[in-house]
Amino acid sequence: MSELLQGLPPVIARGTKLVVLGSFPGVASLEAGQYYAHPRNHFWPILSALWGLDLRALPYARRLQELRERGLGVWDVYAACRREGSLDSAIQAPEFNDLASLKRRAPGLRGVAHNGGESARAMAHTRQFGLPVWRLPSTSPANASWSFERKHAAWRAVFLEAGLDVL
Repeated sequence: MSELLQGLPPVIARGTKLVVLGSFPGVASLEAGQYYAHPRNHFWPILSALWGLDLRALPYARRLQELRERGLGVWDVYAACRREGSLDSAIQAPEFNDLASLKRRAPGLRGVAHNGGESARAMAHTRQFGLPVWRLPSTSPANASWSFERKHAAWRAVFLEAGLDVL
């Protein structure tokens, strides 16, 4: 069996209005120590289009600052797991993050959005927070059935519903 992999720390501020939960970082993200580090992942390009700011051109720490300032948090459903490669379907023995701490970490939280199907498996848990919960199309390059434009439109609708400013 593969080694136990540890995820990334949450990017959540007291002013976070919406938190996007992925499943677990892929290999590129774990190696870089950065959320959504795979160059073909649509996460940063979608946010760039929503905010009119080229986030990929910024250093990672500045990207995270932009998220916090705009009320967006990022975390994963799983804190640790065993997995070969980056596919969610290969996740074994997952250990959950303390998702119940979200409301304490972000007292003004208005909703939770799950980035993709594996993350959405935790929707029954996040719905217990009494907040709106959405399933977003995965930004992963493995989600080739959704075009960038279609993903962008879905993400924009959720951001607007959660009260985040977008173009």
